[in-house]
Amino acid sequence: MSLTKSKTPIRKNKTRKSRTNDYVVAIPSFQRSEVIVKKTLETLKKGGIPAKCIHIFVANETERAAYAETVSSSIKIVVGVKGITEQRRFIVKYFAEGTRVFSIDDDVEKFLRLSRDGQKLVDFKQGDLDKFIRKAFAAIEARNLFIWGVYPMRYAYFMKHNVTTDLRLILGTAYGFICRHDKDLVPSVGEKEDYENTIRHYLKDGGVLRFNDICLKTIYHSPGGLGKLNEERLHANAVAAEQLQKTYPDLVTTFKRPNGMTEVKLVKASKST
Repeated sequence: MSLTKSKTPIRKNKTRKSRTNDYVVAIPSFQRSEVIVKKTLETLKKGGIPAKCIHIFVANETERAAYAETVSSSIKIVVGVKGITEQRRFIVKYFAEGTRVFSIDDDVEKFLRLSRDGQKLVDFKQGDLDKFIRKAFAAIEARNLFIWGVYPMRYAYFMKHNVTTDLRLILGTAYGFICRHDKDLVPSVGEKEDYENTIRHYLKDGGVLRFNDICLKTIYHSPGGLGKLNEERLHANAVAAEQLQKTYPDLVTTFKRPNGMTEVKLVKASKST
């Protein structure tokens, strides 16, 4: 199936393997053996997620040894590959098809939800994250979809109490997916991988599910890690954005931020539930 230059989602018959109500957590990480403990692992702990469910994916044996010094022995440390895009591809191949995977970056401080009156953001309570993740997987399974995400910005003003299934970014910082070893879903770009991941799932399945009243707190491009911002990455982002626009001209436009970062905007038709 071609995934290029198509405006209309292509639906295919899908076979789902039987699954329990469980899921695994995958954290790609690099040179943040202490940060991950204070941020993401603490967030997961408060969220009610058992350590035995968590897998940390590191670049090499040296990194594995460093993380083994700081994280719980109940957490599995997996030696994958270096580079955030490459590591995400490795994670998909690592888990069996049909596995529910919650992927989260190593520096997420907390999750928040839009207040009932829509005026402010409220922190998740103890155990809420686990409940939300299970709810999110149930939501995509009910709609015969395979990927879900949260609102990509931490701004109550722009958020809404709805769930959408049209073409909207599924942020790579934290999202859930049902694992498929399908070449149609493998991103071809180095940067902007979450945009292409979103597009490919949308074209494959006819939709991607996003909770527009849920967001998270993190610091993008912070020191260390797999995605710090530098001149090389600015150039790589520009190249990736141009490639996405050429490959999916009906679905992608681009613009440049004041900091020099080239960004992608997805063209969507409103569709909410």
